[in-house]
Amino acid sequence: MSVRTRDGLGGKAAIVGIGATEFSKDSGRSELKLAVEAVRAALEDAGLTPADVDGMVTFTMDTNPEITVAQAVGIGELSFFSRVHYGGGAACATVQQAALAVASGVAEVVVCYRAFNERSGRRFGSGVQRREPSAEGAALGWALPFGLLTPASWVAMAARRYLHAYGLTPEAFGHVAVTDRKYAATNPAAYFHGKPITLADHAASRWIVEPLRLLDCCQETDGGQAVVVTSRERARDLPRPPAVITAAAQGAGRAQEQMTSFYRDDLSGLPEMNVVARQLWRTSGLAPADIDVGILYDHFTPFVLMQLEEFGFCGPGEAAGFVAEERLPLNTHGGQLGEAYLHGMNGVAEAVRQIRGTSVNRIPGVTHTLVTAGTGVPTSGLILGSDG
Repeated sequence: MSVRTRDGLGGKAAIVGIGATEFSKDSGRSELKLAVEAVRAALEDAGLTPADVDGMVTFTMDTNPEITVAQAVGIGELSFFSRVHYGGGAACATVQQAALAVASGVAEVVVCYRAFNERSGRRFGSGVQRREPSAEGAALGWALPFGLLTPASWVAMAARRYLHAYGLTPEAFGHVAVTDRKYAATNPAAYFHGKPITLADHAASRWIVEPLRLLDCCQETDGGQAVVVTSRERARDLPRPPAVITAAAQGAGRAQEQMTSFYRDDLSGLPEMNVVARQLWRTSGLAPADIDVGILYDHFTPFVLMQLEEFGFCGPGEAAGFVAEERLPLNTHGGQLGEAYLHGMNGVAEAVRQIRGTSVNRIPGVTHTLVTAGTGVPTSGLILGSDG
C-alpha cells in the first residue's frame, strides 16, 4: 500500500480464529506458556491444527520467538515469520503482515500473537528506567531530564494542548472512560466486569499527570491473545464465519517519534493515525458512516478522541460530544481501560466477534468494524467485514 494509491490487498485474506488466556494481574506462569495457550485456543477456534500453520507474526517487544512458540505448540516448518516494531502500534500491523503473506502465497495459515506478564513482570507504565544508547532513544533525551519519564507524562503534553485548543475541560476525557467501563461491566472476560463508572467517578479519581487522572489510563494485564489468518477462499470451508480483512494499513507521520513527537506543528491531533485513516478509506471504498463498531486503541482516553477526529467521524474538538451521544458503539469489549491491556490484540478479537455476532455486547447488523492500534507511535489499523 502507498500513502497515495489504493492497494490490492483488501478482501484477499480473513481472520478465521481467535483465542486468549484469561486476563489477570498475576498469571502465575511464563510468557511463553501464555503465548502457547493463546495460539492453541485460536487454532481450535479456527478448526485448524498446528500442522496447518506455516507462518507466524508477533511484536518486536514480545519475549516469545516465533520458532520457540512453534516448537511448543507443535507447529512444524515455517515459510514466513515476522515481527512489527513500536509497541502497541504493531497490533493491526501483525494482521496486515499475515494478510500480505497469505495474499502473495508466501504462507497459507499465519498465526499472530502477543503475550506478556505486563502486570506481574515488566510494567510499561513505570516508564524509562534503563536504556542502551540508540538513535531511537536519543529523542527521549529531550524529554527525560525535565521529568517526562512515563507514557502518561508524554501523553499529558498532547492532552493539555488538546484541551486548550478547543476550550475543553478534563471531563471531555471522562466520556471515553465511562463508555469503556459500561461495556466491560457486562463482559465476563473483562477485569472490570460488573464495575461500571460514572463521570463523577472519573472526576474523583486521583491525578496521574495533569490533565490525566487514574481513570484516563489503561490498566496493566498478564495474558495472551492470538488470531489466525488464511485466504478468503479457505476461510469459507472453516467452521466460523470469517472476518474479511477489507483493508489494512500502517502509518507514521512527519516528525514522528515514539510518544514524544512534541516538535510537530500541532499537538492537538494524531498525524500518524490520519495516514492510516486515509489509506483505509481509500482501499475499502468506505466512509465513517459505513462503520458499525469502532474498536479504538485506548491506552489513554485523550487519544481516543483524537482518533475519532482523524478518521472523520466528527470535527476537531467534537469527539467528546460524539462519544457522550453514543453515535458509534465504541470498544464493546471494554477496551484496554476495561477488559485488558494486551497491546490492542484483544481489540482485534472483539472486532471479529462483532462480525461473527458472538460478542457478549453484540451490536445487531454489524457488517464493518474499524480497529486501530497504539497511538503516539507509528501505528496501524484494520477494517474487518463480513463475507456477504
